[in-house]
Amino acid sequence: MYKKQFRIKADTICWHQFTRHADAAFLSLGREIRIGVLSAATLLTATPDSAAAKVAMAPVNTDERSELCTEGALDDIPPIDVLLQEEVDTIGSSERTIELSCTNITASRVPIPEDKATRIVQVINTQDIEASAAQSVNDLLKLVAGVDVRQRGGYGIQTDIGVNGGNEDQLTVMLNGINITNPHTGHLTMDLPVSMTDIERIEIMEGGASRIYGSSAFAGVINIVTKSEAESQTGIALTGGSYGTIEANGHINYLSGNFRNRISGGWGQSDGASNNSNFKKGNVYWNEQYTSETLDIRLQAGFSTKKYGANTFYGTGSQSQYEENSRYLIALQGETHGRLHLLPQVYWNRTYDHYIWKKENPAAYENYHQTNVYGANINTWAQWALGKTAVGVEFRREEILSTRLGKPIDPNDINSYPGYKYKDGRTNIGLYLEHDVLLEHWSFSAGLLMNKNTSVEGGMKLYPGIDISYSPKQGMRLYASFNQSLHTPTYTDQYYNGPGLEANRALRPEKSTDVSVGWSYTTPLFSASLKGFYRHETDMIDWIKLQGATSWSSANSDIDNLGAEALLTFDFTKNHPDTWLQHMSVGYCYNYQERRNEEQAASYASQLVYLRHKFVASIRHRIISHLSAQWEFVYKDRTGWFDRAETGERQNYGSFGQLDLRLQWSYNKYKVYAQVNNLTGKHYYDIANVPQPGSWFTVGGTFTIGL
Repeated sequence: MYKKQFRIKADTICWHQFTRHADAAFLSLGREIRIGVLSAATLLTATPDSAAAKVAMAPVNTDERSELCTEGALDDIPPIDVLLQEEVDTIGSSERTIELSCTNITASRVPIPEDKATRIVQVINTQDIEASAAQSVNDLLKLVAGVDVRQRGGYGIQTDIGVNGGNEDQLTVMLNGINITNPHTGHLTMDLPVSMTDIERIEIMEGGASRIYGSSAFAGVINIVTKSEAESQTGIALTGGSYGTIEANGHINYLSGNFRNRISGGWGQSDGASNNSNFKKGNVYWNEQYTSETLDIRLQAGFSTKKYGANTFYGTGSQSQYEENSRYLIALQGETHGRLHLLPQVYWNRTYDHYIWKKENPAAYENYHQTNVYGANINTWAQWALGKTAVGVEFRREEILSTRLGKPIDPNDINSYPGYKYKDGRTNIGLYLEHDVLLEHWSFSAGLLMNKNTSVEGGMKLYPGIDISYSPKQGMRLYASFNQSLHTPTYTDQYYNGPGLEANRALRPEKSTDVSVGWSYTTPLFSASLKGFYRHETDMIDWIKLQGATSWSSANSDIDNLGAEALLTFDFTKNHPDTWLQHMSVGYCYNYQERRNEEQAASYASQLVYLRHKFVASIRHRIISHLSAQWEFVYKDRTGWFDRAETGERQNYGSFGQLDLRLQWSYNKYKVYAQVNNLTGKHYYDIANVPQPGSWFTVGGTFTIGL
């Protein structure tokens, strides 16, 4: 019916076959399309850079193959999943083969087409990652205006991530849809078993999402999606730079029939840019996928380790603190296709933490912690005459063994837990119900979480939510959301006692009511979005000191959080692939917080430390031939203050700007780069008494080859 080989101009794609998958159409944005021997031009306006899309974690669905389309019929067919498997005869350097993979992104428990989305999801895509001057995943998140990144060391060796005024404990972090949030402390959640070279994209959904992702999705959700190349290949990435920094990463990707295997690993070390900030780190990751017309399965396993000087991470009484962390992860997930979709998950996640107050005298103050998280959940959804309905059940067991956190271990059982004195555990059971209605211009997504946690008194608690969007014209969409969420205290909040600190085992879960409104507009050239949000927070966890008291204790308080966010992104290559100016984006987020029931006689440890203003901008441009430059600027204005360890004087966090630059030469499968982070050498604080490094220079390169 159509030829074995075709002549294809640059940026012209040949579709050999396609499916009715819900998201695939946007893969063809701004390109000329050839379907068989016929050609058509798409007028689709979505962009993956700031997608108001869906966040689905299942593999690509390849069922329900459509018949061949005629020219001009794209508007009358469902979105298309592209599978380029035929040979292409390229003539000259201006002709090339392009293979597209389907991207799934969701803000509901059922897949919703991008043009019917009910919430805004920001996406850092592969092109952004490869061009960025970021040293780590945490650095990538700095470029999202609504995300607060507070690093304790270079290369994101330990980082706290918050969204829209929330803190590191109020965020759900997922790896390919698996919840890897740490119940011990949010300080360790971003210890990932993957490196930058493993990541295909990062999806950020801001605001409460407990009805979709469970009790830890209090202020936002970040999903890290790893690569799954469409060809067998191997690759290596090498980096070296200031302060004795060395890093190496490699991967092997192998395809066989319906199976895709990717194995990767990395190692790095540095002397650090300040006193006692040296580190060593490593990771290994395996991702196995099976895809068929009836069933998709993903198996992933990973390990990460970090050893680092912790300087003044947890107090100013010692500048020789030291910490070691390691994480083990294994997870199995799948999806069946047909009239009824089943999406089961099972996973196990273990972390170890070893902390020393003074490295030269470990016996003086030393902690060991081990957490184990076991999870199983199943989501099922079906489409019928009145819309799409999903029902889900989640089971999550969180356990800790520790020399300091938890309840004392029974003396009769102490031999069963060598090296530990305390333990605790809790079980969370969630029942999910959601129904979505998609009309020509309107979309509705309403759901309910019924949640029971064994550490919280009472029975099932209800957390409802509804998201609505309206499209008055093509490319434009209006959004409104109302969601209620909860977050159970971490084990550190409940049990940590130390010099001047007293834990509170009676802490109540944090609760919030989120209201947001938004607008987005997308064309092939640019995308823009605006959002306003209000979060009414009750029983927020903080550390307070009452007048006359000698120690701090954990307690609950109420906070109002009000803010707005704007994003504007241009992709000039959509219309002119060889243009000098390739990509530009600017973003801004404003936050205001107020404690409603503040005790006049109390001092609050947090002092409501948050980003009042954050502005981000990036520009990517070509210099000559294959050489390009990426400029990234971040401006922060942080509220709050701390007492300087050296002088005891009060130090406001204040405002500062940081400029990063990356020069990159790319040709075929080779990339070579040189970059400077913090080009102006600005010294600043994101966390009390933890100085951030000045300029950090690195060079490196990547190389891939087919197998």
